[in-house]
Amino acid sequence: MASTSLRRSSRLVSAACTASTSGLSTTVVRAATVKDESQAIADKPPKRVRKKAGSTTEVKSGTAEAVNEVEESRTKSVKRKKKIEAVEPMPEDFAPRALNEWKIGPHVSSAGGVENSIVNAATIGANAFALFLKSQRKWESSPFSAQSVLSFKERMKAFGYSPDHILPHGSYLVNLGNPDEDKREKSYRCFLDDLKRCEELGLHLYNFHPGSTVGQASTEDSLSLVAACVNRAHKETANVVIVLENMAGSGNVLGSSFAELGSVIRQVEDKSRVGVCLDTCHMFAAGYDIRTKEGWESTMAEFERDVGIQYLRGMHINDSKGDLKSNKDRHENIGLGYLSLTTFAHILTDPRTQNLPLILETPAYDVPGTENGMDVWKKEVEVLNKLSMTEERRGEQQLKGWADEIADVVKKASAGKDAKGKRKLENTQTGKRKRVKRSKKSMADEDEDDEDYGAGEDE
Repeated sequence: MASTSLRRSSRLVSAACTASTSGLSTTVVRAATVKDESQAIADKPPKRVRKKAGSTTEVKSGTAEAVNEVEESRTKSVKRKKKIEAVEPMPEDFAPRALNEWKIGPHVSSAGGVENSIVNAATIGANAFALFLKSQRKWESSPFSAQSVLSFKERMKAFGYSPDHILPHGSYLVNLGNPDEDKREKSYRCFLDDLKRCEELGLHLYNFHPGSTVGQASTEDSLSLVAACVNRAHKETANVVIVLENMAGSGNVLGSSFAELGSVIRQVEDKSRVGVCLDTCHMFAAGYDIRTKEGWESTMAEFERDVGIQYLRGMHINDSKGDLKSNKDRHENIGLGYLSLTTFAHILTDPRTQNLPLILETPAYDVPGTENGMDVWKKEVEVLNKLSMTEERRGEQQLKGWADEIADVVKKASAGKDAKGKRKLENTQTGKRKRVKRSKKSMADEDEDDEDYGAGEDE
């Protein structure tokens, strides 16, 4: 028994020794292999460090070449990040504006900062302009930055624009005539915010659309609601004049007749801070025939009777795509619609329209290669300024020639755009329609064809 145990123990020891020897051999072989591989790697030249564009590269110390590359990369990165300071535009960089008593200009973009509206107006040669104080399709927007307000005021002074000739336009969402108290309050808050923005910029006028009954109130009741909101706003602001715009008369929209505008004004307590903006397209579409000198005089006599000429604080100068009494709010370029240049000729020789902001809200298009794509408005402003000359210096042939000039510019500008400045659709070989490519953003942000009062009140 003891002999058997001894033999078994001997075998176990022998096996252990064999395993130990085998493991040692394996370890020695592996160590030799690793040593050979390390030597091979050491003998190889160092790899070139791969750098990502715009980033610095980490390298092991001791390689002078790699360190230099990192420093060069850092230097280039800093150079790329350095911004080029914008040069402040100066009045002498722009063409001189017309010198006359009729202050004409379009509704310009304020994209990138409200102060940019002044440069856009100067680019066109405008003596007046309109702008949105915030997005006209949103209830709330970010406040102006202190720098934007300062730049706006400095540019107003530098470019010689008067607050009396700037006519900001209100939000399309606002409906102060809505009988629903909650929705009307929402409109009022948006309305009041615009008035406070005017005061912040030092502007005196604010134009807005009276609104709509939305089919839930009488016209008289809704007009009283509008007047109540104006009275309330006067108490919460200091000096801005609230300007009611006449409308084309479609559906339940308020303010298509002078009598309705006069009704609101009669209910306003501080009449020194309320006025009217007459839109030529809206007047014509609502049934006021202003195409002849006699028709214009008759219309102004009615305005004097129902409102009072002292309340005329501005005009929107638009031709009309719709005929007389069409009730269609469809603006056309000057001289190309139902009104023709003859209409604007007698408006722009009427002393009652002097020193008022006369604002273009006509379709604008992009023209590749032109400055900001505003050639249409430049031409319209140029022609309207010519119309303010004495009547003896122009005749029908001259008017036709100017209308043709506008038509030529519009034709070139609208090659890839529709009347609203949107890209046109074209048919493809697959039968589907796609947008025609354009080079610049549209400036036509004041075409009012698709207004829908109260459409966004639940947003």
